Amino acid sequence: MLVLSKLSKRLELIVPVFILFQMTDSMGQTSPPPSALINQQSQQTLEAARAASPHTSESTYAYFEDEAQAFIEDAIQYTWDPAAPRPIAAKTEWGDPDLGGYWLNVAYVPLERPEEYANKPLYTQEEAVTAFVQWTTRDAAVDPATVHYDWTEFGMDNWQSPIRPNRRTSLVTNPTNGKIPALTPEGLERREAQARRYTLESRGLYERCIQGNQGPPSIPFVQNTGQAQIIQTPDHVILITQANSDVRIFPLNNSNHAPEVIRSYLGDSRGRWENDTLVVDTTNFHNNRKWNGSSSGLQLEERFTRVDEQILLYEATLTDPSTWETPWSIEIPWPMMDSPGWLFEFACHEQNYGIINVLRGARARAAEYQAAQELE
Repeated sequence: MLVLSKLSKRLELIVPVFILFQMTDSMGQTSPPPSALINQQSQQTLEAARAASPHTSESTYAYFEDEAQAFIEDAIQYTWDPAAPRPIAAKTEWGDPDLGGYWLNVAYVPLERPEEYANKPLYTQEEAVTAFVQWTTRDAAVDPATVHYDWTEFGMDNWQSPIRPNRRTSLVTNPTNGKIPALTPEGLERREAQARRYTLESRGLYERCIQGNQGPPSIPFVQNTGQAQIIQTPDHVILITQANSDVRIFPLNNSNHAPEVIRSYLGDSRGRWENDTLVVDTTNFHNNRKWNGSSSGLQLEERFTRVDEQILLYEATLTDPSTWETPWSIEIPWPMMDSPGWLFEFACHEQNYGIINVLRGARARAAEYQAAQELE
């Protein structure tokens, strides 16, 4: 199997430096020492890596071309159209809409609408298919010069999933311009404080294998890692995500939220049925949670609707006046996972070799920098 890389999947761990090499600038902010900047994002380094590789983007795509073309031919038979009529939802044996099964939170559509589609919330059918083919082809033709996980080897690239064309030009549906609203001054300050820096403490909990990357809300990651399972009973709906094996339980008994002093990284959720849609209200987020600058006062409404046999529509609205100037909403059609469906083991823990090797690499780079200084 070819060892693949992906420009859009560049590992963000490529320039990490921890407390051992920490420096502070005049504003009191942690900044990387000069040793962290050796050979980083250098065009010369990238070109040397490409020259050393036995493959090019073109040869990589040629290797997967038959598989990619077969995927495209199958995928374009169905396009997600939010304006299309929806069939009557299937029911459980006790009469609730049936949301159970294994689903994928994946998307090629960008979170925010590109400027060239500023006044165009929906593609035409033909445009949606054309964009999908372009994204798929780019996904299967990768840059051999970038550091990466080999997702394709395990069948986990988006083009190896049941993902389908989408008439949406952005996942953001409200505001109507397809953009996340502007941050408030408090939200901007909070996002800056939450930013990943060159210290161990500033690295996110997902990077430390402590928490998953599926929110809430659930916004697709760059790879096909958004596997989820929904289990239903008459009194509860359970959402299990592959990332960190996170489990969210939605009581359907009209109970009140937990007291404000009880907070968690996944929040406190309560569910209710509105016709064929499961509506989940989540509050009580932990004060230390980091999610795009949002505060612990975030109020999240999620909506799960089985729109046909193979699609579960996920919608979310975020309301946090201390973070964003207005509420905003997203929409993502989740395709059903291919049968038989299962969740991969989340084989990640706090002593993962990744974080150890990152620290080892930072030390090696610091030694290289020191040696170079002594030669000057």
